[in-house]
Amino acid sequence: MHSASVRPHTPVAALLRLCLHALLGGLLALAVARSVSDGAPHAAAVGAVAVLMAAVYAVGVALPSVRPRGSGAAWWLGALGAVWLALLVVTADALWVAFPLYFLLLHLLAPRWALPAVLVTAGAAIASFVLHGQGVTPGAFIGPLLGAAVAVATVFGYDALYRESERRRELIDELVATRAELAQAERTAGTLAERERLAREIHDTLAQGLSSIQLLLRAAERALPAGAPARDHVEQARRAAQDNLAEARRFVKALTPPDLERGSLPCALERLCAGAGDVAVRFGVSGTPVELPTPYEVALLRVAQSALANTVRHAGADRAEITLSFMDTSVALDVVDDGRGFDPAAGRPRGSGGFGLPAMRSRAQSLGGTLSVESAPGQGTAVAITLPLPVAGAR
Repeated sequence: MHSASVRPHTPVAALLRLCLHALLGGLLALAVARSVSDGAPHAAAVGAVAVLMAAVYAVGVALPSVRPRGSGAAWWLGALGAVWLALLVVTADALWVAFPLYFLLLHLLAPRWALPAVLVTAGAAIASFVLHGQGVTPGAFIGPLLGAAVAVATVFGYDALYRESERRRELIDELVATRAELAQAERTAGTLAERERLAREIHDTLAQGLSSIQLLLRAAERALPAGAPARDHVEQARRAAQDNLAEARRFVKALTPPDLERGSLPCALERLCAGAGDVAVRFGVSGTPVELPTPYEVALLRVAQSALANTVRHAGADRAEITLSFMDTSVALDVVDDGRGFDPAAGRPRGSGGFGLPAMRSRAQSLGGTLSVESAPGQGTAVAITLPLPVAGAR
């Protein structure tokens, strides 16, 4: 069956479709053969009506408009049922055609219409049995009703299994997609972490070493008397160190995290506050902003991201405030919220993974700074990181 199949697009559905075709055609042929062999006076009428029913059935199979829950299917079933009723009038053997009709009704109609239609079909089959004087026996009632019950159980059971299979398929698809997203997120996180590590290593080793060499060469240049033969060589060496220091800084800048590529640290912190979801976050800058080395900006941004993530996920806060303070010899970042708070002496906040605070503290210590956490149950939390400003010329 094209569109009146039990389930399209599956091997099982194709097999059931062929079985339904064969069952209906075989029952119609059986009714005609019995009428002819018994010499029934309406044998010709039985043959004509059976051929008409087969034609109506074939038309419905071929029509694309005959689809489950569609109006075309309802009209087709009505025409098929009318021809079947005519066949019931001329031969009692037509009652067996009720069994494939059960499956068609259950598949093509909505359940609220399919079940009453099945009962009406079973009633018509029982009535035809009595109409043709076959005698009222328990089997005359049990047979059609039992067939209807088997059809209902089969179709509904298959539908339930199909829906369960579809749910599992969707879950598997979601799992595969989630794994792919997780793998991509891990690759991205690994890439960002490696960029930060390289930027920190270049800044802490090459850039600092070249800066020290430049300072030493400048001191040596001042110590040499004017016109000394080595003075030109020292000046060339200082300029080479200065050029290489600028190149190292360009490398560090190129390895800056994407959050800092689109502007300064205050701009990145403003974007972070704007994307905090349901928590109202205010950002402010105190003091006169100065240019910070990339590792300082990365550390401050990552601490702000981690502290704000804890606020959004675990603190149950309504408001938070991030303040970036520039002082004479240091730079500080404070993240304060009005959430439920926790006891710092008791360990990590309830519900958190436990890695945020140690990671923040490690970032601060790697740059010679400090991290402090002030909190109490019911009194919110304040996280503050303070980093000493680097000496001019050592950035």
